[in-house]
Amino acid sequence: MKYLVLIPDGMADRPSEKLGGKTPMEIANKPTMDRLASMSVCGTVLNVPCGMVPESDTANLAIMSYDPRTYSKGRSPLEAVSLGIKLEDDDTAIRCNLVTVSEDEENYEDRIMIDHSADEISTEEADELVRALDAALPMEGRHLYTGISYRHCLIWKNACPTYNFARPHDIIGRRIGEYLPSAENGGAEFLEFMRHGYDVLKDHPVNVRRRAEGKRPANSPWLWSPGQNPSLPSFEKKWGVSASVVSAVDLIKGIGLCAEMEVLDVEGATGNYHTNYKGKADAAIDAFKRGREFVYVHVEAPDECGHRGEFDVKHLAIEKIDSLILAPVLEYLENCGDDFKIMVLPDHPTPLDIRTHSPEPVPFFIYDPKRKVEGVSCFTEAAANASPVDIADGSTLLEHLIVK
Repeated sequence: MKYLVLIPDGMADRPSEKLGGKTPMEIANKPTMDRLASMSVCGTVLNVPCGMVPESDTANLAIMSYDPRTYSKGRSPLEAVSLGIKLEDDDTAIRCNLVTVSEDEENYEDRIMIDHSADEISTEEADELVRALDAALPMEGRHLYTGISYRHCLIWKNACPTYNFARPHDIIGRRIGEYLPSAENGGAEFLEFMRHGYDVLKDHPVNVRRRAEGKRPANSPWLWSPGQNPSLPSFEKKWGVSASVVSAVDLIKGIGLCAEMEVLDVEGATGNYHTNYKGKADAAIDAFKRGREFVYVHVEAPDECGHRGEFDVKHLAIEKIDSLILAPVLEYLENCGDDFKIMVLPDHPTPLDIRTHSPEPVPFFIYDPKRKVEGVSCFTEAAANASPVDIADGSTLLEHLIVK
């Protein structure tokens, strides 16, 4: 038996006036998803337990059957694992975004969060800025590592692993002062890092060049989502199937590595709309051909479109996932001679109108060609909500897919 799990990150949305009262899933031309959903068990699933922050680590842990209430220790430690960083017991990993804040204000606290991703800065440019930050802000027991695009990892010995940072994608368009770490609640050193980081980055040659090219400067670091050494049970031992993960982002790779899954790198996979969709499909097919029984394909593009408020692009990302990933992998599975099942769902919604994650249930379908059922005419949020199938705990979802 072969199992494909496809995660279009943040695909679910809310009806918007800018889309004629519809969602990106409703206006997207996605014939493969819609056809499979018409013959599948379709419904909704809550991947983010009530009271938990709707982040991708929480939701993807749940989908992979790891209850986030037990296993979620912050996203940064998982990203650190993906970067090959060995965490000691007294190390705290902290996500460090390179963001764009406004530059006209005199005080750092009065600046406005413009873009959590600095126009999705390239990894090559970001690496120059990360190295500049690390050199200019030295401190014993602290080191900044380059990740992908705007996503980087700060390792800080004996730092608080539970500090409640603000998430930068939640405060776009707002004055940052009320969201910065503060001395009153133990965040003085974190604030100093961010404030001085702005001074280091604002006139760096990379940002001078970016402004000249009409791009947003990556002019400030932003810390968030700390945590310490993660630990997950082996996925293969838990489910009895060999597994591979295909993703562009360190978070998902880190979950895979911690779960002892094979993690596949795809050249040109970026984590945004301009990613190598075909390369992800090819990697999944190759994994199946090499004997892997379970392949988890994660695509960040719809999530980034949601964060950036790209009303004209998010549905196109869904269409590319449908045509360039799901369709070719389905064709392979239908002709490989083995039984198979396919599950498709976003991890969480990333509504365009609010440009951040939301905690409500998401639509899913499970396609089993051996047990075709009457599903829904179109794979959308509304159709899934109308189904009587409602799974209240996302960490139990795989029990409906994998035959043990």
